[in-house]
Amino acid sequence: MLHQMRSARKFILIVFIVLGLTFVGGFLLYQTSGLISAPVTSGSKVAEVDGQDISYLDWQRALQQAEEAERQRRGGQGLDADERRVLEDRVFNEMVTNILLEREYERRGITVTPEEIRFAADNAPPEALMQSPDLQTDGRFDIEKYRRFRNSPMARQSGLNLYLESYYRDAIRRSKLIDQVATGAFVTDARLWQAWRDEHDSARVTYVALTPSRIPDDRVAVGDDEITRYVEAHRKELERPGRAVLSVVRIPRTITAADTAAARDRAVSLRNEIARGATFEDVARAESVDTVSGAQGGSLGRGPRGRFVPEFEKAAFSLPVGQVSEPVRTQFGFHLIRVDERKGDTIALRHILVPIEQREEARREAGRRADVLARIAANKKVPALLDSAARQLGLPLERATAIEGRRATLADGSPVPEVGVWAFRGAAPGETGELVDSDAGYYLARLDSLTPGGVPPTSAIRNEIAERVRRDKKLDLLVLEGDSIARAAAGSSLEAAAQARGLSAVQSPTFNRTSGAPGLGSFNEAIGAAFGLPVGAISRAIRTTNGVYVLRVDARKDADRAVFDAQKASQRAQLTELYRRKKVQDFITNLRANAKVEDHRNDIARRSSETSS
Repeated sequence: MLHQMRSARKFILIVFIVLGLTFVGGFLLYQTSGLISAPVTSGSKVAEVDGQDISYLDWQRALQQAEEAERQRRGGQGLDADERRVLEDRVFNEMVTNILLEREYERRGITVTPEEIRFAADNAPPEALMQSPDLQTDGRFDIEKYRRFRNSPMARQSGLNLYLESYYRDAIRRSKLIDQVATGAFVTDARLWQAWRDEHDSARVTYVALTPSRIPDDRVAVGDDEITRYVEAHRKELERPGRAVLSVVRIPRTITAADTAAARDRAVSLRNEIARGATFEDVARAESVDTVSGAQGGSLGRGPRGRFVPEFEKAAFSLPVGQVSEPVRTQFGFHLIRVDERKGDTIALRHILVPIEQREEARREAGRRADVLARIAANKKVPALLDSAARQLGLPLERATAIEGRRATLADGSPVPEVGVWAFRGAAPGETGELVDSDAGYYLARLDSLTPGGVPPTSAIRNEIAERVRRDKKLDLLVLEGDSIARAAAGSSLEAAAQARGLSAVQSPTFNRTSGAPGLGSFNEAIGAAFGLPVGAISRAIRTTNGVYVLRVDARKDADRAVFDAQKASQRAQLTELYRRKKVQDFITNLRANAKVEDHRNDIARRSSETSS
């Protein structure tokens, strides 16, 4: 919770953490309970990638590794269903990418020798091991300690070396592929100078803006054939995720000042217990809600500054060695801290965490009301039962919206945990789900409507498309007016031409090509014209997405070539690395776009839901 990553105090736990990590390191949590039931077997297809199956068994293995890695990273804390769905997608996408990359390695003849693996394992350890306090000296990773550990009987018996062999085989092949894909990612002097000028050339203009609101809607007719043509031409951009509308009853867990005071009193009581002779380690094991450090007697390991939230860190580094702190409040609750050792900016310390939560009486009452709510309306197919439960408990029935892949939210913007995932995994309109028990409270939701993802029927978006077509036709008309203003300005001034049409000429602040300017926008044709026209020149009508502009360039300052030359080498290194990354990302995106991927995850979830109902 407080660490970037919690490292164990024993080598065997270091091994356990490393073996729980996947190559990408971003694979996180997935909960399997309740998702797959009897009809789904270990050989069931979760997906097909160009005819190659991802089996349910392989899917589960990857997700379980991800779950353990994330639990370790979070100090034992899990994720809710919404977070799981996001992370599940990441695991799925990585599995698909891995299949495609394996084929690419084979096609390109990319292999790895045992010597390459041994060299990498000796000299480039995984980040998880580098962060382990037991492989550090004075707060810094010690490569010799790591090498001794890697060659120890414990490392061999635990399977660490087998893991490292697999890790480096994949990592080295990827590195070789990147080198091949990114070959030629060199930035010329001309491109460097242009990038420098984009940020350091500056201009100031005076402009007249013509916006679509200038033309009344009734002057622009839109026909059905125009709407149809627009939809056909813009299908990709019209695609939308699924949308669910839900009714929700919530019983919040409201934290009061009395709850905060009770938590502090509890922390004081534990401190007094230690003062009377109990060991800090035993109290941490028995009482700390940070279960990962608690199992280690409250140990947070040894490390430098920067590992903890500011309030905790300030208290820890001001505490004498061996002394137990007064309760220290952070976003997680109240902490008792003891520093075991300090060497410069490196300390070894322990803590006991007492959470701030509802007192027992309020918790029992909330639980009683939640039981009533669940008994009346949970897992039901009669929509009116949720309304009845809300009336009986004197609670409002609130409206929530869920967009597929995102957390559901109430009208006031507050999140509703888990129900968004439920809504898109086999629930039918009119059904209520299970009672959700979260840190924020209890929630029970009914699915009122569900709109599948994709391009909506034209009838459903007709008004929206008609407005887009109407805007485009207005812009066409405004270009004609803009050209008329430009011609008039050539014979007088931009200010006079604007005033004659009841418009204002606006002077912009100084801007560059990348920053854009208020009123003009950014990265559009108007910004480009400001750097393309001579100073004093008046443009023709310039059409952008949001309006039409006529502008005059009032001032422009060019970038300093000498300053550019002085920093050119470092700029080239930065841009070259960016180009390499982009080439690799484009390559992977292209692999995925040309692959045939059939995703059966929602079908598996639906079958599970039907079986369990």
